[in-house]
Amino acid sequence: MKITTSNIKELRDHSGAGIMDCREALLEAEGDMEKALQTLRKKGFLKAVKKAERVATQGLIEAYIHAGGRIGAMVEVNCETDFVARTEEFKELAHNLAMQVAAMSPEFISSEEITEGADKDPRMACLLLQPYIKDPERSIQDIIAETIAKVGENIKVSRFARFELGRCT
Repeated sequence: MKITTSNIKELRDHSGAGIMDCREALLEAEGDMEKALQTLRKKGFLKAVKKAERVATQGLIEAYIHAGGRIGAMVEVNCETDFVARTEEFKELAHNLAMQVAAMSPEFISSEEITEGADKDPRMACLLLQPYIKDPERSIQDIIAETIAKVGENIKVSRFARFELGRCT
């Protein structure tokens, strides 16, 4: 199977992965772009798992106010270095997470926070398990794992708050 540089570039534009990773994924998928993207997502998740134990004390706080000013959210997203916290990929992730909190109103970051016996659907109550508002086929955890693979550092959501005019939550 002949893999062209334009195919590699296209996959790299979609995934943000390195050139060799894109080439290997395309070879493995026999040129099928969708299968290659799936392969890169799996590899990104594996990279994220390896980095999960690393300390993430840098980062930023992102605020999002929905049109009309009636709903807002703030989220603290941490990474390992201030260098990564200043990258566009990290800033975009933080912004998208703040939008997610405003739109989906999660109660917890992960399922470990749900008290035993609570009658909560983890997929809706936990931010990391929620379907991503821009692509419901992927979870927030998948989006974070992809960003970890791109920037090469551990990323964690430390806390968030959601505000709705006239509602105490």
